[in-house]
Amino acid sequence: MSDDNLHIAVIGSGGSAMAAALKATERGARVTLIERGTIGGTCVNIGCVPSKIMIRAAHIAHLRQESPFDDGLSAQAPVVNRPALLAQQQGRVEELRESKYQNILNDNAAITVLKGEARFVDERTLTVTLNAGGEQTVSFDRAFIGTGARPAEPPVPGLSETPYLTSTSALELDHIPERLVVIGASVVAIELAQAFARLGSRVTILARSRVLSQEDPAVGEAVEAAFRREGIEVLKQTQASEITHNGRVFTLQTNAGTLEAEQLLVASGRTPNTENLNLEAVGVATERGAIRIDNHLQTTASGIYAAGDCTDQPQFVYVAAAGGSRAAINMTGGDASLDLSAMPEVIFTDPQVATVGLSEAEAQAQGYDTDSRTLTLDNVPRALVNFDAGGFIKMVAERGSGRLLGVQSVAGEAGELIQTAVMALRARMTVNDIADELFPYLTMVEGLKLCAQTFTKDVKQLSCCAG
Repeated sequence: MSDDNLHIAVIGSGGSAMAAALKATERGARVTLIERGTIGGTCVNIGCVPSKIMIRAAHIAHLRQESPFDDGLSAQAPVVNRPALLAQQQGRVEELRESKYQNILNDNAAITVLKGEARFVDERTLTVTLNAGGEQTVSFDRAFIGTGARPAEPPVPGLSETPYLTSTSALELDHIPERLVVIGASVVAIELAQAFARLGSRVTILARSRVLSQEDPAVGEAVEAAFRREGIEVLKQTQASEITHNGRVFTLQTNAGTLEAEQLLVASGRTPNTENLNLEAVGVATERGAIRIDNHLQTTASGIYAAGDCTDQPQFVYVAAAGGSRAAINMTGGDASLDLSAMPEVIFTDPQVATVGLSEAEAQAQGYDTDSRTLTLDNVPRALVNFDAGGFIKMVAERGSGRLLGVQSVAGEAGELIQTAVMALRARMTVNDIADELFPYLTMVEGLKLCAQTFTKDVKQLSCCAG
């Protein structure tokens, strides 16, 4: 544990910064937390929370218009009152910001909050340009950087002169555009594209290569097929060469022809918020703006740590928070590292995408001799009774030992089943171990057991809940 005189400067107030501040004070340190904008960072304010509220509203709208039970249940297209939905969304955002960030900071006597922009002067000093005016110098024993990231602007001629939407402004839009073009085909792009489509927009996605190009190809293909069924157009291998806006309509020149849209959403990547910190003056190395950190979350400068989206870590709030808390342990004399070998990833499309561990290609690239099985959801009783059997569960195992190496799933509730796969991976279970476990019948997670059983038998020949 640290002594009570240790002073830690925390820059930022999002997932990583809050975790670092709270863990550091828990271990006896004093903290000065510096935030230039809204307390709470990306996730609660402009990321996870508002986007999942909008996605859920869009899901309900979709089910009211169309479901697998329309032969027996009347369906009717809902009237979408976007201003009312937006007020509900932002009300919950403000509630969570108050309860999970602002009130916690107010109640912690060991944390002093400064509103302003921090900049390193030397290895143990910051200067803060206060939002209220003036400057304040902060001397510290250790510093933690948790400044997050922002939407990146791709270098497309004309784009910067147009009023295009980012994920932030799209979530705050008070109407649903009749026609929307989305540049990008990764997580944020496809989540928001489907939400807008389900709330009434006619949506076209421009994918530089393909949908979810970092995932197993079967994942992107399954999502794309679901999007096609909903009337969402996906243009693969397509890029804009010029973009203009005439005050009313966006016009995009692309290799697939000319496109016009009322709104343009650009969601093709994020840029770390590090350029104003004067990092080079204190020897903190970056790569394309992202702070380089070691296994103990320390930067290339002794005593200065970082975590979250401003670093080269995967951009998930739970990774950021885990990194922040472990950095705080290390800043206060402990020894903690962040193991991301069983890191779950969930994409909140419908069907959801969830993965953990290695894909088949990644495992083979690491030298594993792999054995894999893909179970389509028409073999999962829960999916059959839902009349919603599009998707799959894929397991990648080490040939011979049968040890689980990774799971990829596209399913209505893939995000709920993936944590069971995380625990199995963490416990170094084999597919036979998983096949022998008890799973509750008529759950999606039972699909993991069924997929594991396919390594040794034909599950089509089993009775409903054969163990």
